[in-house]
Amino acid sequence: MKKMAGLASADWQWENATAGAVAGLATVTFSHPLDVVRTRFQVYDGRISNVPAYRNTPHALFTIARTEGLRGLYAGFYPAVLGSTISWGLYFFFYSKAKQRYLRSRKELSPGLHLASAAEAGALVSLCTNPLWLVKTRLQLQTPNQIRPYTGFHDAVRTIMKEEGWRALYKGLMPGLFLVTHGAIQFTAYEEFRKVLVSSKAQENENTLASAADLLDSVDYATLGASSKLAAILTTYPFQVVRSRLQQRPSTTGVPRYMDSWHVVKETARFEGIQGFYRGITANMLKNVPAASITFIVYENVLNLLKLSRREY
Repeated sequence: MKKMAGLASADWQWENATAGAVAGLATVTFSHPLDVVRTRFQVYDGRISNVPAYRNTPHALFTIARTEGLRGLYAGFYPAVLGSTISWGLYFFFYSKAKQRYLRSRKELSPGLHLASAAEAGALVSLCTNPLWLVKTRLQLQTPNQIRPYTGFHDAVRTIMKEEGWRALYKGLMPGLFLVTHGAIQFTAYEEFRKVLVSSKAQENENTLASAADLLDSVDYATLGASSKLAAILTTYPFQVVRSRLQQRPSTTGVPRYMDSWHVVKETARFEGIQGFYRGITANMLKNVPAASITFIVYENVLNLLKLSRREY
């Protein structure tokens, strides 16, 4: 019996991973053009820059579409799909596994343990996927005037390894690890908002024994996903700007624009002020708030389907 329980637990973790991977794939396909715009805004500092100046998000989308076409709007799409699918799959897997471990000695998880579970999952995912995000960022920053552009994902990896060494693939890892707090805040907020909503609906329906799957619908999941994502964006966005600026391709002489995270912080604060740390946040919110709604709608519904399939089996 104990062995069967262990196998069921392992299977359940893989079901969470599958639901997360499908959710991530749906999200990145929908939102990628806004991701390109966000990245270009993040690295534009008003001084010397390899990317054009855009007035706002609609102007950026229109300009990229007109001058670079669909290929420009979907620059870096392959590593984005790969990275997002792997990230969401690993994230939900590690998050579920961490929660199960903490639940061995208690009946319910506190907000602090939800935070610890999300932070643990985020750190592991960041270590696994940083090279993919670096390549995505560099491909998104390429313009038609780029000198010696990367021809694609594999060419980018080969060129980076040849010209800069394998350590370059981990540029931006430090702010990436700080961005673990983004996922931690998002998932903690999601879990807490979800508890409140389930409790409220259970009282309305006078059915305190009903499960979340019975009480919540896709609109509820969309609202929960959007509100939790908004809370995370507002608190962690400066780390994204720092990471994007660190991950820029060096100049033709091989000299990087920024040496480390502290250099980015000092230069940004000196020349741009607090506004510099929030460049591209409009595109980021337009991309991520609806995307978070889609992600959690897909995740919860896929998870419910997998649970139903298991019961029928």
